[in-house]
Formats: sequence, C-alpha cells, structure tokens
Amino acid sequence: MNKIFERSLYPYIRHPDQDKSEATHHTIAIIGAGPVGLAAAIDLTLRGIPVVIIDDNDKVSFGSRAICFAKRTLEICDRLGIGDQLVDKGIQWNLGKVFFNQRKVYEFNLLAEEGHQRPAFINLQQYYVEVYLFERLTTLKNKGGPVDIRGKTRVNKIHQNGKKVHLSLQTPEGSYQISADWVIACDGANSPSRQMLGQDFIGRVFEDNFLIADVTMEADFPTERWFWFDPPFNKGQSALLHKQPENVWRVDLQLGRDVDREEERKPENVIPRLKAMLGEDIIFELEWVSIYTFQCRRMERFLHNRVIFAGDSAHQVSPFGARGANSGIQDVDNLCWKLAEIVNGNAPEFFLESYNTERVYAADENIINSTRSTDFITPKSDVSRLFRDAVLELSADHAFARPLVNSGRLSVPSFYPASTYFSYDVEVLPSISRPGAACPDAIFDNGSFLLKNLGFDFTILAINVEEFFKTLETGPSIKFLSIKVTGNQNKSVKDRFLGDQSSAIYLIRPDQHIAGRWLKFDRQVITKAIDAALGR
Repeated sequence: MNKIFERSLYPYIRHPDQDKSEATHHTIAIIGAGPVGLAAAIDLTLRGIPVVIIDDNDKVSFGSRAICFAKRTLEICDRLGIGDQLVDKGIQWNLGKVFFNQRKVYEFNLLAEEGHQRPAFINLQQYYVEVYLFERLTTLKNKGGPVDIRGKTRVNKIHQNGKKVHLSLQTPEGSYQISADWVIACDGANSPSRQMLGQDFIGRVFEDNFLIADVTMEADFPTERWFWFDPPFNKGQSALLHKQPENVWRVDLQLGRDVDREEERKPENVIPRLKAMLGEDIIFELEWVSIYTFQCRRMERFLHNRVIFAGDSAHQVSPFGARGANSGIQDVDNLCWKLAEIVNGNAPEFFLESYNTERVYAADENIINSTRSTDFITPKSDVSRLFRDAVLELSADHAFARPLVNSGRLSVPSFYPASTYFSYDVEVLPSISRPGAACPDAIFDNGSFLLKNLGFDFTILAINVEEFFKTLETGPSIKFLSIKVTGNQNKSVKDRFLGDQSSAIYLIRPDQHIAGRWLKFDRQVITKAIDAALGR
C-alpha cells in the first residue's frame, strides 16, 4: 500500500502573526488545502497576488476520493505547471464500455478526433494530485512567491465587517486572529465555513448505498471505463471498474437502499463480492473500502459579500460523471483571474458577481446531468426500470437508442450563458468556439498546441489577419497570437475556429473561455469587448 498519504507535508509551525497584538491583514486567505484550495493558491501566486492557506490537517487526503481527472482539468493544470506530472503518472483513457448483464451493448470514445494535447481523462489517485500541487506551490514559495500555508490550523470563526473578513484561528498553541480582503472557502462538502455563515444546500439527497473499494491486483483488464447494469455478480444492481496507477483498481458496486452499512464494509463481506466480480483466480488486496450515499445539491449563491465558495463547499454531485473535483478546479479557474484583476485595479469589485453567475450555471448543469445519470442507474419504479432495460437491449443493435444510455454523462466544461461579459457572436464561425465556450485545443503544423500558447493573460487570436494593432489601452495584460491557415495548413485550427470563413479574430479570457469573436480586426470594438469581459 502506498504510504504517501501518511507524510506530513505542511506541519504546524508557529507563525509571527501569532505574536502580534493586532490581527495581521492579508490580501487573500484560502480555507482548505485540498485540490481546489491548492489550485487556487498556485493560480493567484503565479499572478503575484499574496495568499495564505489555512487547513486543519497537515497531509494529503486518502480513501475513496476523486480518481478521474478530465481533459479540461488537465489543461488548467498545464497552466498551473503540473499537467505533465499528472499525465505521466496517470492512466490515460478515452474509451468506455457499457454492459447489460454480461453483454456489451454500447461503447463510446470521448476524444475520437485528433489535434488535442491531452486525453479525455486520466485516472489518478487524488493524493498524488494533492502532492503535485503542494510541491508546485512549495517551489513557487521558495522562488519568492507570495504564499504561506499553515497546517494544523482551524478556522473557528468568520466575521465580515465592511471590506474586511476577520478569521479566528485555532492552533495547537492557542488561538489568534487575522483579516483578509477576500476569503475563498474550499473546505469540502461538510464546509465549516458554510455553516459559520449560516448557509445550506438546496437539492436532492439519494438513498441508494454504494460500496467503493480500491484493490491492488495484477489483472489484464484494459484501461477503459467499464460499467455494468444488472450483472450476474451483482444482480439487479450496477457495477463500475476503473484502473489506477500502481496496479490499483477502483471497484464501485451498487448495494441498494436498505443495507447494514457497517456489515457491508467488513472484509469478510466485501471479498466474496469482489471475487464474484473479478474471478476466483484473481489475487487482490484491499487498500480502501467504504460505503457511501450521495447528494446533488448546491448553495443558492457562491458569493457572500467577501467570502467566496468553491468546490464541494459550494456544490455536490453524485460520482457518476466525475464532476466533483473537476468542477471544483474549474471553479477556481474562473475565479482567480477575476480576483487578480480586481486586486490589481483593472476591474470593479462587483465583477465577482460574474463568478457567481457562471459557476452557479455550471453547477446546475452538473447537477442536472448527475441527477439524470443517477435516475437511469438506480430507477425508482418498475416502469422506469422497464424503460431503462429496454434502452439497454436496443442499444446493442440500434444506434438511435445509444444516446439514451446513461451510465454517467462524463465531465465536460460548461458553455457559459450569454451575458454582458461576452461580445456578439459571429454565427457563421464554428459552434465549438462560440463565446462562452472553453477554447478548444488545436495542433499547429510545428507540433505545438494552441492552449499551451495562451498563458495567463487575455489573448487576441488572429487567424489569417495580415495586419492589426498590437497595442490596446485596456489595463490588463494582453497577448497577441497570429496564425496562418491555408489549404491543409493548421487543419485543426481551420476546423475549430474558421470553418468556411477566410479569417477570424478571437478574444480569449485568462481562463481560456472565449469572450468574443469577429471576422475582422477592429481596435475599438475589441477594446470595448475587453471592458465588457472585465465588467467595466
């Protein structure tokens, strides 16, 4: 068993703030050093924004945590500086298969087209992701980055007063206070921060129980996502199998509603279930076992004055679709550049309302997809089960039924809704690159990839535009990227950004979502579009 989770990464160390008579003021405080909090800290540190991270633990998470990290998350992690580590360590996969009983009825390829640097998904234990994020943050700190992480420190009170958030912190050596301009609460599904502010979730709670087990074994199953409906080894229920690094496999078995949770998690009851699934000849060891239920819920608002919620503290979904950790990383990807522009004086404070608007929209999309998946996987009536089983039977031989098969609609980035932050859409250009969409990747003829060339700033992408102004008096930093497309040259750029048109101009936000697009370059129009994208 890997012992990485036993290491103390950020042990408690007495901080000078504890010896001051008055509370030390900080620019941004982050509560929670899980993947979401660490990603936010790296993003802000790379932008030169001072950050302090507070966590009541001192090590990475272990157990039945996230393992499926989506293409968009990997692209964000490229910008944060750990994308290669994740992909090199993780198990890459694009293909999924669905079985009804023992018969394969459907398979799908999540990334059939070429011209993308990253795979549709990797499988990687969450503790590795947290270690890589922490090591990256430590490297930035050692190079002078304005970040401080405080372990074994618990926030036990939050109070807002005017333009300050006051935090009371509890440590092994007593309590002390700090204040901050902004607080990002990334403290998980049971978020004490949310409770301190008197906030709650709205949504659905599901009563089905699922057994989740990480097992170490030598097996020749392919690196694909396998999902079973009503298999003989778990009759009337569902099952899921995923491969992780180091010969660790994730097994997920539906148990039903009325079970004795403590009995079901005992090894003497788990092992026979796994042998029935994997085969009597397969030798395996249990690494982790738990029983879980889940919720599809969110806060009404993610922005509460100067306290901002992200990740599981703001929203929860079922595990079918890998939308938990992925949506949390996308939360802070949306948030941090906006906070940086506000801190640097390039955007008004009310611009943060766009974070609430866009990420509540994304959370609702995730909750809808997750709820539909759960209803298909766990039908609540005989009629629903009859419909589901008929869809599965038909999907083996009839293409029209396959889109109805729902073993978990897997995580993709949201197309943000039309708003004043996005400029007018030129509809003759490809739909995949419309305003509000996450910018699709594309490969250049020289072997480099588009997303790797965007960086941390606004980018003006000019395709087949010979001359254009490269200076704009807008406040934020802007990168200019010019690409030539003729014939079969840079074909994926043509397919995803030009279509049948001869030229195009794209404005891409720092979070790589497209803010506007035009057929020709107009300095005044683009300047206004940047102002709109910043809420000015």
